[in-house]
Parts: sequence; structure tokens; C-alpha cells
Amino acid sequence: MKKMINTAFVYMILGLVAGVFYREFTKFMGFEGLTTLRAMHPHLLALGMGIFLILALFVRVLPALPSEKTFHWFYILYNAGLVVTVVLFAVRGIFQVNGTLLSAGASAAISGIAGIGHMLLGIGLFCLFIALKKAAGKAEA
Repeated sequence: MKKMINTAFVYMILGLVAGVFYREFTKFMGFEGLTTLRAMHPHLLALGMGIFLILALFVRVLPALPSEKTFHWFYILYNAGLVVTVVLFAVRGIFQVNGTLLSAGASAAISGIAGIGHMLLGIGLFCLFIALKKAAGKAEA
């Protein structure tokens, strides 16, 4: 449970920093308009802090959950996917704010890598549900 709360705490800090960065960087650069930087703050808070706070409660109810092998895979894949996704939001957003025109190849590469991050998130969630089902089965037995 402590690991989930610590992970949630890290994502809370990153989410707040991302929100301040978005607001201050766009203001400093005189940018008005939409940018992917605005997606970092809610992604980190909802998909990072929120999910891991909820998981802390699940671990309390299902103590076998953290010992499930698929839970370990969830933790690795989900965190990697969220970090990759948010970093690519930042990369694209900084280019947008700076007015840097990306080549079609560079834009596709950023989108592709962000897509890999989203796939890791999805696979991680799949592993989480398998672990939840196994832990719930052990709790019922």
C-alpha cells in the first residue's frame, strides 16, 4: 500500500509541476492557443495520482494483489507508458509554443512514440485486471 501511495505522491508533484510549467511557459513565450502541454497536468493527476490512490485502497482490501506477477508487470508497463506519453506531450507542446514547424517524419515519429506510450498504458491496464481477478479469487477462497 505504501508503494502505491508513494507513487501517487510522485505523480501529484509531477502533475502540479506540469501545470505550472504549462501556464508559465506559454505566458513567458506570449503563446495564445492550444498546445499539447495542457494535457500533461490532467494526465499526470488522473492517470498517475488518481489511479495509484485507488490502487492503494485495492491493496488494502486485496492484500495478495501486490504479490501477483501480473501486478508487477502492470506497475512497470503502466508507469513506463504514462511517462513516455507525458514526455511526448511535452516535446510536441514545446515545439508548438516555440512555433517550430516539424517535418512530416518528425511529427510522425513523435506521434508514433506517444502511441507506443498509450499501448504500454493499455497493456498495463490489462495486466492490472488479470491481477485483480487473481487476487479477488484468492480472497474468496
